[in-house]
Amino acid sequence: MRQATIDRTTSETEIHLTLAVDGHGQAKVSTGLGFLDHMLTLFAHHGLFDLTLEAKGDLQVDAHHTVEDVAICLGQALNQALDDRAGIVRMADCFVPMDEALSFVAVDLSGRPYAVIDVAWHGPALGGMEPDMVQHFLETLAASGRFNLHARVLYGRNDHHQAEALFKALARALDAATRIDPRRQGIPSTKGKLA
Repeated sequence: MRQATIDRTTSETEIHLTLAVDGHGQAKVSTGLGFLDHMLTLFAHHGLFDLTLEAKGDLQVDAHHTVEDVAICLGQALNQALDDRAGIVRMADCFVPMDEALSFVAVDLSGRPYAVIDVAWHGPALGGMEPDMVQHFLETLAASGRFNLHARVLYGRNDHHQAEALFKALARALDAATRIDPRRQGIPSTKGKLA
């Protein structure tokens, strides 16, 4: 089973996270941020990842440190669980509608981190977080997980729906990209290495 456990303690946060790539969509998540818990729970559910996460952060300051450090840990866990990435599909994408919103996510588990996030928010807050924390989460996840991520909300009016569609599309794209291709022998790169 491809899985990893990450522990991270700083003066701002304390995080314990376990991710199983080949899971069943089980999630036990507690970050102190209800909206982030909701997004990570549906991420695990729709990606069929098993995720256990306990995060304590300096929420009296704001959500930034908690959101950022959770993304760091989740990315590191994904990177470790995939090891050398031998046999994986590697690239995948997904469109997800959520009522009036439509999002698209494409990933390449290339070992080269890069993120392009395109979304326009309509309000100043999203479940106790600033909406741009969603972009920051995704950018940090891609950097720590060492993968290429393009995420876009094509249209939408409700910020909750836009964010939920993004996390569901990310989950589905990562689920598809992390699958083992039975036809694949070794590393899915003509270079012979994903780094």
